[in-house]
Amino acid sequence: MNVRRNAAALAAIGVLAAAAPATAAGPSPSPKAAVPSGLYGTSDPTYDGVWRQSLTLVAQRTLGYDPATAAVDWLTGQQCADGSFAAFRATPAKACDAKTVVDTNSTAAAVQALHATGGHDAAVTKAVDWLKSVQNKDGGWGYNPGGPSDANSTSVVVGALAATGADPASVRTSGKSPYDALASWSIPCDQDGGGALAYQPDKKGKLAANADATAAGVLAALGKGFVAEAGKAPAAHACAEGDGPARIADNGGAYLAAAVARTGHLLSVMPGAENQPDYGNTADTVVALAADGRTAPAKKAYAFLEKHAGPWAAQTGPAAYAQLILAAHSVGAQPGDFGGTSLVTSLNALGPAPKTHSAAAKPAKASDGGSHAGVWWSVGICLVAGIGIGFLLSTRKKRQS
Repeated sequence: MNVRRNAAALAAIGVLAAAAPATAAGPSPSPKAAVPSGLYGTSDPTYDGVWRQSLTLVAQRTLGYDPATAAVDWLTGQQCADGSFAAFRATPAKACDAKTVVDTNSTAAAVQALHATGGHDAAVTKAVDWLKSVQNKDGGWGYNPGGPSDANSTSVVVGALAATGADPASVRTSGKSPYDALASWSIPCDQDGGGALAYQPDKKGKLAANADATAAGVLAALGKGFVAEAGKAPAAHACAEGDGPARIADNGGAYLAAAVARTGHLLSVMPGAENQPDYGNTADTVVALAADGRTAPAKKAYAFLEKHAGPWAAQTGPAAYAQLILAAHSVGAQPGDFGGTSLVTSLNALGPAPKTHSAAAKPAKASDGGSHAGVWWSVGICLVAGIGIGFLLSTRKKRQS
């Protein structure tokens, strides 16, 4: 789900319409926005406030917890009257206007979170209606309304539709559904990067394989959102020609399985970081592989994360912990014992404590912390210096391979 271009930096100079929430360390915007009460994390929320809050609430509900009322109220308070969400509004009491930069990614993430928490049907319906109203003629969505469609934005919207019980295939404009858009970004098997999805065509119309877009596309093709469990094994383990969402998903899964086969992780494509693992993209890939029934490569990638991703999550903040929790959930692992630490304790320590387990939600397998019973509610780790825009650039960056 990481949209990979230098989005936050572009947003800072007023051209966020071409970008999206992202993944790689970058300079903090100045002046920094104050972190309001109820919001998880300590870093500047300007570019990822709604995104990180939404992932946090989804992760907590997946574990069976009821998020704190203050945390949910903060998210609902970010919604504009037309149903949309911006990345962050410092003064939510002020009505949204033409200067408010709303986007599909924040809105679709909030839909998934508010649907998961329950009791916000009106807000969810308005948000979904707004998303439908800004669907592009090719069936997809861009980051900002009217922007060119891309695989990541389309996928997070599909996740929102699916989470609320809508059939993404029935959401059409000009006769095109989001699955038509995904198919247009799927690279044929006989071409370089066959099976993968591109983020979007380049200026010449050429498609370039993008692992992050592929992970997002696999989940969307399977009709999944942020939360997914192990699916049935694919009919074909290698890229195969064919039509339809299932073929898009299986071909994308084959590409991702090959990408993590040797090392268990994806590499960063950010300048100067080519030989460094991309933990956020790897976590998303775990979920995609598991959902596509490729449990062996999914577990291999998760094992790599369990061994190496702890410091990254501590530095990056709540959305990183949420990504790892959702990865653990997808492979049936225990987030209460992630390489000797508890992802759950660490996440919950970054904001208002969630309530006890909901009777309506089934707790995850590691609800007692696995072999570390009782640690979930102990004092969490302290964050390394908040990096504000750095999370956006380290968890959601749109970038071409």
